[in-house]
Amino acid sequence: MCGIVGISGTRDTAPLIVDALRRLEYRGYDSAGVATLVDGRIERRRSPGKLSQLDKVLHERPLPGHTGIGHTRWATHGAPTETNAHPHASARVAIVHNGIIENFRELRAELIGKGHKFESETDSEVCAHLVTDYLNRGLSPKDAALEATRQLTGAFSLAMLFAGHEHLLVGARKGAPLAVGFGDNEGYLGSDAFALAPFTNRVSYLEDGDVVVVDGPDIAIYDSEGRPANREVRITSASAGLVDKGGYRHFMLKEIHEQPEVIGHTLAHYIDPAKLAIKLPESDAVRALASATRLTISACGTAFYAGLIGKYWFERFARLAVEADVASELRYRDPVYPEKGAALFISQSGETADTLAALRDAKAQGQTTLAVVNVPESSIAREADVVLPTFAGPEIGVASTKAFTCQLTVLAALAIAAGKARGHLDAAQEQGLLTALLEAPRQIVDFLRQEPKIEALGAEMAKARDVLYLGRGVNFPLAMEGALKLKEISYIHAEGYAAGEMKHGPIALIDENVPVIVLAPHDAVFEKTVSNMQEVMARGGKVVLISDARGIDAAGDGAWATIQVPECHPLIAPLVYAVPVQLLAYHMALAKGTDVDQPRNLAKSVTVE
Repeated sequence: MCGIVGISGTRDTAPLIVDALRRLEYRGYDSAGVATLVDGRIERRRSPGKLSQLDKVLHERPLPGHTGIGHTRWATHGAPTETNAHPHASARVAIVHNGIIENFRELRAELIGKGHKFESETDSEVCAHLVTDYLNRGLSPKDAALEATRQLTGAFSLAMLFAGHEHLLVGARKGAPLAVGFGDNEGYLGSDAFALAPFTNRVSYLEDGDVVVVDGPDIAIYDSEGRPANREVRITSASAGLVDKGGYRHFMLKEIHEQPEVIGHTLAHYIDPAKLAIKLPESDAVRALASATRLTISACGTAFYAGLIGKYWFERFARLAVEADVASELRYRDPVYPEKGAALFISQSGETADTLAALRDAKAQGQTTLAVVNVPESSIAREADVVLPTFAGPEIGVASTKAFTCQLTVLAALAIAAGKARGHLDAAQEQGLLTALLEAPRQIVDFLRQEPKIEALGAEMAKARDVLYLGRGVNFPLAMEGALKLKEISYIHAEGYAAGEMKHGPIALIDENVPVIVLAPHDAVFEKTVSNMQEVMARGGKVVLISDARGIDAAGDGAWATIQVPECHPLIAPLVYAVPVQLLAYHMALAKGTDVDQPRNLAKSVTVE
């Protein structure tokens, strides 16, 4: 979500901060700003829109200063205007904020009663005035920050600079992540290690309630009680190089084409191809699943659909009872967890607020927690009992593609490992499944050659206002994922349904203007799916059949269009069939002229509820 960068250095920081913020553009944002200390005074430059707009402001009104903070804002409270853009400031302090302050209305009313004047509609501005209130009582910047953050309810990370305190930055964290970077002559604050990678690879992560004081290279961290706290300094693997598009038109298209490679990297971590055996380095995961009485799977958005597909695999291969729920529901519905239960949480960023909260609740109720994440330094990775990394690399496009298929890869390997550990798969069955899994990268490469056909079809389908996706078994969650992709980047209304549910309501929507995308590999439920497809065609629906050669032949005539996918083992069908779904959404969005990589109203890392 919002991006934070702070530098206490020896050179003008504004250009460095803007460059670092560019590394966070993938998160999604709608305004940006920078504040520095100039002769002891706080000076700001802010702008709605993209960082290119802030660049223009800084070109017209340069901003010197060796101590600074910067921010990219995704609007929650108040429209994306210059007034609502961060940093927010009083005469004594400037702040940037990621998260939501839930009790800002009460605090704002109290501070107005004390004479404070607010200029924005945001919840964030209350932080600047609250810290100022404590400074006015004679507290030091560190103590003012500690006292102020104790008054805040919600999830937040903050970076602050103080008038008259050259080189001083103070950061605070509760819920939303904040990283501290250690340089030779400078100190840094950032939303994550990726933002700080050009400056340092030595990073610490604040824990909830922590406050950090940065004075150039001198850094001190305090816990919520104000006591000195030792937080591990990690050598991060985040790349210092800006991720580029590699000749592709959009990051999303590049990331679709990277899938064979990153799936291969992920497979290499979990499978010994020579022995055709699982080589799970995270052995605690196997032990937890071997004895688990039930597995709870939870995530948000695309990661949740990966979890739903995983549910089919765990039940089939490991005979393990699985409950799956979106994290924003699971955390609030007071779930009943069993003894010796395990809970699996999936997140690309590892910072998804609802997923992190659900993990903490499950852990508090005695569940062994497992996390499938793409960022090993993330909050979810640090708090889970067992970490199961994906190896997708940085995913810049807001609509997840390669992270999704890497999540599926990990879940498939884990389900096979669980099946073997629980005695439901023998060595021959394990080898057969792993052979199939190792074929996934090649199958995807084979399909990607068909992209020109998908591009032409996407241009024609972009005229639709509504699109339905149908699938059975593992292809039902994939149908929902396909609909989500299309909604996210093309703004075309789309829904995914279990094919057998068509006659229970959605069939009323069918007419010649509604394309219906049917995911139907020639598998055990193929005939059932084709029957549902025939019901659609009988009512004038425009069917786009995605199947293999046998499936397309067996389905007969009548489909408006077909997309032929290589014939593959049922285990890897979700990985292979995800690619036409992604490409179709991409090319429909391209035809409509939308912002594919940064669609409106969306953020990459959702660190608020």
